[in-house]
Formats: sequence, C-alpha cells, structure tokens
Amino acid sequence: MIKYKRILLKLSGESLMGEDQYGLNVDIIHSYVSQIKEIADLGVEVGIVIGGGNIFRGLSGTGKGFDRVKGDSMGMLATVINSIALQAAFERIDQKSRVFTSFVIESIGERFNKQIVLNAFKNKEIAIFSGGTGNPFFTTDTASALRAVEIEAEILLKGTRVDGIYTADPEKDKNATKFDQISFEDVYEKNLKIMDLTAFTMCKENKLPILVFNMNTPGNLKNIILGEKTGTLVYL
Repeated sequence: MIKYKRILLKLSGESLMGEDQYGLNVDIIHSYVSQIKEIADLGVEVGIVIGGGNIFRGLSGTGKGFDRVKGDSMGMLATVINSIALQAAFERIDQKSRVFTSFVIESIGERFNKQIVLNAFKNKEIAIFSGGTGNPFFTTDTASALRAVEIEAEILLKGTRVDGIYTADPEKDKNATKFDQISFEDVYEKNLKIMDLTAFTMCKENKLPILVFNMNTPGNLKNIILGEKTGTLVYL
C-alpha cells in the first residue's frame, strides 16, 4: 500500500553536481530518475521542481554586474536546462515525462496548465516543472510550494543531501540533533531554515505537509511512499 498517491518532489540544482564543482553529474541524475521511476511504477503521480544553482544562481548575479531581474531570469533558464537533462535521463530508462514551463519557450516544453498536468498524470507521465514561478524575486522553493498546491499534491518532498531537519547545520555542528517530526509553529519559533519564508508560509496556509529527506540515499524515496519513517516531517 502506498501512503501518497500524488507528490511534489523538490530537488536542488546543486544536488545534480554530485561531487563535481559545476554542471551535471550523470551518475547522480541516473540515480535520481531511477528512484523516481521506482515510485512511478507503484502508481504514484510525481511532479518535480528543480533549482538551477548548479549552473547559475540569480542572487549571485548581482555580485557579477547583473541587476536582480536579469540575474533571476538567467537562474530560471538554468532550471530549464536541468529539466531537459532530467527528461533525457527518463527517456533512457523508458519512463514517460513531460516538461512544463512557467513562461513561453516553444519546442522545449508546454506552458504550465493544471488540467494538462492532470491529464499527463493519467497517462503515467512524470511532470517536470521548470522556470521557477516565472517571476524574479521568487525562489524555486516558492515554485515548488506553488506547484504542489496547484496540482493538489498530498505532500511536498524536499530532497537534500542531509537526512532531515536538525537543530543546527549537521555539516558544521557535530552536536546538532535531528527532529523526526516538527510542527510548522515550532519551525517558526526555532527559526530553522528549511526553505524560504514565502514557500514555507504557503505550505502552512494550504495545509501542505513537508518532508525533508536525503535523496542521495537510494531507497529513501520509496520508503517514504510506503509509509516508512524517513527524514523529518513538518506537520500542521
């Protein structure tokens, strides 16, 4: 029995680098799409939002002479590149997928439309949402919350390189302790940095739970779908 029928999976662009310093790591991408296909084969409807930080991060552009709007536009295009890479990887393992864009970019993907996405799910296609929200000043975290609410996902899964939410950054503080679950209110009170405040508030207001887990550990994604305790659940 699967616990979640429809999910939104948020992946960071940096995660696609693996141990590389820049760009796309083929082994990591293959691992990700294989794990996603595994749950799709169980009947789970999957939407994906991916960042673009492995190629270009909008905020970093302001320190390189670009204004924020142009920098964010470049960052949104970086997410499109990553989405095409995911789609190509899905094709190699015979998994149907479709790229949706937040702005018109013909021959690459379709403009996001909820009904078309739901039809894609019925056709057993994985939906890849690219281009962020299509607007500057909004992160891909916000895009993931927005798309999750729009497609009526049951949960937002945030795949990271750590195995959940800690009292502090576990990569910097060896004394950091992990939460198995935590409420939205406690996250606010403890000022924990899970995702940007706009995205987090959108999830809370729309009663959308968030689960933070380590996507780099094969099997974790399937375990979540089967209802096993993995990562940290943020509940209402």
